[in-house]
Amino acid sequence: MSQPAQPTVQIDDEHFRVTEWRFPPGSETGWHHHELDYVVVPMTTGKLLLQTPDGESITSQLTAGQSYSRRAGNEHNVINPGEHDFVFVEIEAK
Repeated sequence: MSQPAQPTVQIDDEHFRVTEWRFPPGSETGWHHHELDYVVVPMTTGKLLLQTPDGESITSQLTAGQSYSRRAGNEHNVINPGEHDFVFVEIEAK
């Protein structure tokens, strides 16, 4: 694995976990499984690469301020293939 993305937990209470994810160029989250429903709020505009368990690589174009949500159960590795830092905030509902 290349260098890891840098998570900073901002809130972790009985209702939510809010984490800022900072991705320097070439960094990645590592393989993980989402056990909670979540919302992602991109703070940066750009592309991230998502590797899926079936070997597929999907390029995802994100726009600062345009949130999206996903249900629990996703498994993937998220990579910043770009030349600049990428930042998003992830809000998990407990």
